[in-house]
Amino acid sequence: MPPPKDVVKIAIQMVGAIPQLIELQQTKPLASVLKDVCDAWSLPNAERYALQYADGRQTYITESNRGEIKNGSILRLTTSPDQEAERLYSGIQSNNSDVKTDSLKKLASLSQDVTFAQEFINRNGLKQIFYIVEEGNDTGEMLAHTLKAFMELMEHDFVSWETLSAAFIKKIVSYVNMNVVDASVQQLSLSILENMVPTSRLLFELVRKEVTLDRLLTHLQVTNAQLQLKAMALLIALLLAATDAERRDMMDYLREKNIRQFIHKNIIHSSEPLGDEMAHYLYVLQSVSLNLCERRMRTSMDPYSQEQRELLQSLRQTAFESESEASASNFSTERRRSLCAKEFRKLGFMNNSNPAEDLRRAPPGLLALDNMVYFSRHTPNAYSRFVLENSSREDKHECPFARSSIQLTLILCEILHVGEPCSETAQAFYPMFFGQDHFFEELFCICIQLVNKTWKEMRATQEDFDKVLQVVREQITRTLSLKPTSLELFKTRVNALNYSEILKLRQTERLHQEETLAVPVL
Repeated sequence: MPPPKDVVKIAIQMVGAIPQLIELQQTKPLASVLKDVCDAWSLPNAERYALQYADGRQTYITESNRGEIKNGSILRLTTSPDQEAERLYSGIQSNNSDVKTDSLKKLASLSQDVTFAQEFINRNGLKQIFYIVEEGNDTGEMLAHTLKAFMELMEHDFVSWETLSAAFIKKIVSYVNMNVVDASVQQLSLSILENMVPTSRLLFELVRKEVTLDRLLTHLQVTNAQLQLKAMALLIALLLAATDAERRDMMDYLREKNIRQFIHKNIIHSSEPLGDEMAHYLYVLQSVSLNLCERRMRTSMDPYSQEQRELLQSLRQTAFESESEASASNFSTERRRSLCAKEFRKLGFMNNSNPAEDLRRAPPGLLALDNMVYFSRHTPNAYSRFVLENSSREDKHECPFARSSIQLTLILCEILHVGEPCSETAQAFYPMFFGQDHFFEELFCICIQLVNKTWKEMRATQEDFDKVLQVVREQITRTLSLKPTSLELFKTRVNALNYSEILKLRQTERLHQEETLAVPVL
């Protein structure tokens, strides 16, 4: 006959005693259970003892968590949390350095437990930790245990990060900025600052001022993977807490320092496997960087902006300068306007008399114009070839450059989640992003040429525009899912995935789905 649901069979250990095997009645008060256990071992003062798990995090058993005890659990009789907190509170104030170090080590371990942490904090234990850090000169093992204990105690959210003293923060910052200090102390100090940054604007500004980006980049370049990870964590915390303008400045500075190339070479392609935490931080860094495009993506073209009109005209001039500028100088204003409209139509603008209208839709807004201009300036031969090749085709078969660029920019924004908030758990970053400073623009340059190639493979007409861009979206997403390590590799793979390959893949997947949904299978 199985035991009642409110009874669990457990073992209880104590150092130097034979373990007790008992049936724990969950309806019986914990104090009574402890009294029975102590009586069995002839121990007086049962109130001075507690039960905790013998394995894992060794959590104390309380009335609130006792329901989690499972059959076969092994518990241990130990000093009660309040007694232990009192003992360690005295121990960390000892003049004997061995006693002090051992007490801090035990404190760091026990502080993971919420019951113990509450008892220790209630005794003003954090004040004593602050004193050890602020007044001490140790930078070794004792300090590492102190900082670990502090971190564990703060994890329980009993105390606000904003209550930390300026002297304490200054000391933590000094450990990060020191050249010769125990690596574990620097890791813990970086973690403390990382936790401080999001809690208030004041703490963000303080950390950003005292710990420079150069210093964090120095920590990123060490061989110690944990130190590297904690430096990256603080960098990400600073970027996420910054205003848009501050974030842009920080990213510009990091770009100057070639952080992407460093990450690509030394972290992504390191001999050490990339852990989940680092993968998440790289995802966030990629997301923050791509989101710098958001402002342009959400801004419509302003027909009265001289700068924007000049960018638009530059597209026309780059493509048709040689054939039109010389003769246009002799034309009347009306004739010149007519010529410009004709050239904007050849460029693939829907509204050729006022092409700015095509860019009024946001998203993709001005980001589409930026991409077109980047393509025309950085790959002028490919740009001219695209435009002139389609200018000479029959009208119904020409691939409209501008219209395709606007739609492609929108597709890339959707695929890369531009403008979306960072996920707190995602790890999906693209390794090739870190091999290139102008990733979005360079990706566009590859993909706009892919549009033209796919258009020809499909023998498309203007009516097929949406169908072609749908195929292009599929080509891009399928290739990105392979996680190519460089844009060159992406270019090779995406071009190899031609229209006929897409049709084959669709057919294979459709057959597989039909088999899966077949009546015998169901």
